[in-house]
Order: sequence, then C-alpha cells, then structure tokens
Amino acid sequence: MNRRYEALLVLNTQAKDENVKEMIERLESEFEKEGAKVEQVQKMDKHHFSYAAGSLDAGYYVNFILHADPRLIMRLRTKFKLDPDVYRQHYQRLEEKKDKTPKKVAKSK
Repeated sequence: MNRRYEALLVLNTQAKDENVKEMIERLESEFEKEGAKVEQVQKMDKHHFSYAAGSLDAGYYVNFILHADPRLIMRLRTKFKLDPDVYRQHYQRLEEKKDKTPKKVAKSK
C-alpha cells in the first residue's frame, strides 16, 4: 500500500555549487528507480547551519513529496546514508489528500 511522504534532504554542496541541479535530478531518478512516485520537488536554496558540523557549514535543502511503500522508505534511508552528496535526510508521512465534497444544503420552503 503506497502512502504519501515528505522527504527533506540536505545536500553536501561543498565546492560543488554549480552541480546542484544535476544532484537533484539524480536523486529524483533514484527515488523513481526504487519504485517511488515523485509528486513534487521543492528546491529550498542553500542555508547556513546553526553550528558547523565538521568542515561543513552550509547545505542545500531539497523537499520531495512522494508516494511509496513504507518498506521502500527504509531502503531509501539506507541507500542515501551511503551517498556522499546527501548530508542529512528526514522522512515524514503525510495525510492523504482528500477531495472536498460540497456539503448538503437544506432545502428552503
């Protein structure tokens, strides 16, 4: 059963700022190759961290909205943990979109 998820990835763009577009396209294709259906990609720009994490002081934030099986999310976490371009990752389950049906209106007499 596919569910709707939000995946926030922080990319390590140290010395690779010009390759951000290619990195995002590669990550999107990785999601789709594993079986997830990407609904939306939101590029959130580069932000500086509150504190320096080793030699890294900033990262490029990208938010993906996708439909995937819960077991696939665990596989993606493991896969991106080994990816040197992905510095941090966070996945959150979202509520399904519900179609708004018009409310019934009482008939006037």
